Amino acid sequence: MNIIEISHVTKTFGKNIALDDVTLEIDAGEIFGFLGPNGAGKSTTIRCLMGYIFPNSGNITVKGLPVDRSHAKYREHIGYVPSDLQLNQNWTGEQHIEFLREARSIRSSIDNEIARLSFDPSEKVKHLSTGNKQKLAFLLALMTRPDILILDEPTKGLDPLLQEVMYEMLMEFKGEGGCVFFSSHNLAEVERLCDRIGIIRSGKIVANETMDSLRQKNVHIVTVISKANENLPDLSSFGKIMSHSDRSVRLRIDGDINLFLREVAKYEVSDVSIEHANLEDVFMHFYEDKK
Repeated sequence: MNIIEISHVTKTFGKNIALDDVTLEIDAGEIFGFLGPNGAGKSTTIRCLMGYIFPNSGNITVKGLPVDRSHAKYREHIGYVPSDLQLNQNWTGEQHIEFLREARSIRSSIDNEIARLSFDPSEKVKHLSTGNKQKLAFLLALMTRPDILILDEPTKGLDPLLQEVMYEMLMEFKGEGGCVFFSSHNLAEVERLCDRIGIIRSGKIVANETMDSLRQKNVHIVTVISKANENLPDLSSFGKIMSHSDRSVRLRIDGDINLFLREVAKYEVSDVSIEHANLEDVFMHFYEDKK
């Protein structure tokens, strides 16, 4: 079941096209990774999804509710952690929690989540580290028991142990049927957590695939080192050169590597290593080659 639907959305700012016919469908029980460098359109997509800005054309729905100016009922289903946290510096974590509890008439306890994240709610926000501010924002997002979490760099500033705790909590949320829209520059955590990824480049979706399908792509990273006094030929016709010297070359090869191996076999080499591409390699493929 599609819990988020973004259909042919275009958003411009003056002459600048921030989003260009963006279409995405995200299911309940799915963690969706949304990737792209700064300026690619990630933040604009999230702001449109939250109803903070509205597209010039196209439609967005959350649980079947239109994201438009007529109401904000769709937000009741969303817990949101923005990349630029807006917290009251003079309030404690507890004051933030109690304010939201009263504003949204929340009765459920958040004590278990506070304990799991090792968060001290008695500290004022102005005294909190970046990681502890992220914990507070995540707790506030969870408080309303939403169906959807929209997270923009949620693990920023967290130490590795607490990142693991957050990963566990997200997997539990997904297991209960929740949907996570997850934007991050940490490709390792995206590869670990996400069921599917979308890559946005210059406002356009250039990839929308499951992690399984990406892992099955026939993309290899090959390193060849020649023996002393043996220079390697130009191998750029076989793939994207990632690094090279007189005696070594590292390149990404899409598709069958047998032609490449037959060419390399003509030379005296001391070592050949072949790896399957990881998510970072795939990501760079879409940004370096699709121009």
